Amino acid sequence: MIILGDNIAIQLVHAWNRDEIANLYRAGGWWKEEYDLTELPHLIQGSFLFAVAVDLKTGHAVGTGRVISDGVSDGYIQDLVVLPEYRKSGIGTQIVSILVKKCIELGISWIGLIAEPGTANFYMPFGFHSMEGHTPLIFRSDE
Repeated sequence: MIILGDNIAIQLVHAWNRDEIANLYRAGGWWKEEYDLTELPHLIQGSFLFAVAVDLKTGHAVGTGRVISDGVSDGYIQDLVVLPEYRKSGIGTQIVSILVKKCIELGISWIGLIAEPGTANFYMPFGFHSMEGHTPLIFRSDE
């Protein structure tokens, strides 16, 4: 566990309150109300690493990020989000730092992510860089 200032703790977890995680995913614009809340524990448990930032005064999650990985060589950071009222306080930076450090400790040497438009510079200090000549793709079943 990492304590950030006097009020925030960041920890790697295997379970968390599903309503709080759904709230964070809503803040990131990723949650659709037709999604099943009962699946969130599986999302957390199925992640290689799952970090939660907690406001120590309230005990509630205010940020999260996770790594999906084969556990051998490759890992992908995704779902990094901090509640709007807690942004610009170093929480996102600490979550990414913890995830990268733990991946390296566990032998994951290839760590990737897809940054939201306009956020690439946030990730550069951690050692991330653009993958020239590569194009991220996504499957869409509705097309």
